[in-house]
Amino acid sequence: MKPSLITASLLALTLASPAAAQETEPPTPASVVAAAPASDWKRIDPADLLVMDLAPDAAGKPRRVVIQLVPAPFSQGWVGNIRKLAQAQWWDGTSVYRVVDNWVAQWGDVDESKALPEGVSEQPDDQYTALWSDVPALYRQAGDIMVNEAERLERVASGAEPNRGDSYAGFTTHSNSWPVAVEAGDVWPTHCYGSVGVARSVGSGGTGSELYAVIGHAPRQLDRNIAVVGRVIEGIEYLSTLPRGPTGTNGVYEDASQRVPILSVRLGSELQEIPQPQFEYLDSDSQSFADYVHVRANRQDPFYLHPAGGIDICNVQPPIRRIPSE
Repeated sequence: MKPSLITASLLALTLASPAAAQETEPPTPASVVAAAPASDWKRIDPADLLVMDLAPDAAGKPRRVVIQLVPAPFSQGWVGNIRKLAQAQWWDGTSVYRVVDNWVAQWGDVDESKALPEGVSEQPDDQYTALWSDVPALYRQAGDIMVNEAERLERVASGAEPNRGDSYAGFTTHSNSWPVAVEAGDVWPTHCYGSVGVARSVGSGGTGSELYAVIGHAPRQLDRNIAVVGRVIEGIEYLSTLPRGPTGTNGVYEDASQRVPILSVRLGSELQEIPQPQFEYLDSDSQSFADYVHVRANRQDPFYLHPAGGIDICNVQPPIRRIPSE
């Protein structure tokens, strides 16, 4: 079993990790991340970054939101559309126009005045999930769990084992350091704080031209109902601190002056900046990541009187950091 797997067995984990054994003080998530060797980090291709510059705030401070696009095999129809939209500079001049407390901040063309670029089309809802067999790294992580999951559920049903699994799926884990859920051979990225999804109407899969970022408690009920296409890795505060829209309009600002103008949205690889944004993430296929998950689930540092002995998938935010410019 892959050590980073977040299942009932992981949540009940009691063995100290090798990294923890070497610490004179109880390790913290921050200390585990700081000790991770360079080989445990993976660079994010700037072509997989969506960089959104909002109008400066009232004090003139720039506001930049950086989004990492989800990798294959997840949501690739929408991701392809998003790349086309960014390359066509379609979002320039649109706005963040809807903010719902403990829910989402949404942006796009609220007036529906802009034609979509050629090749951008609505995507089918059968892309909300990927097949287990199409995620080979995940299969290596958790192959035996798929076999054992049916037996575990039988034990839960009989009362022989407590149900400490995920409330929304058979189990959760990470694929290339993305939080994902698994059920009956299907795999999907989960809705966590900072996740970016495709806004849509009833009966529609959406195109990706209307996007939102989660700014509240993880709305996991949206999993498999809306496409997750990315996650905010820098600048979420510029979305999460915006004034909330009225309840009666479902968060859409009634006063157009409250909309936050979008100056530009570009792929990181197409920014006319030197250097282009450079980020890296802690690889979920590393021992450092397994140690990080273990410590987050079993805090022993002085503040914690009672270690939780468990952790939700959305409380394991994979460490992502900027690569210093040379």
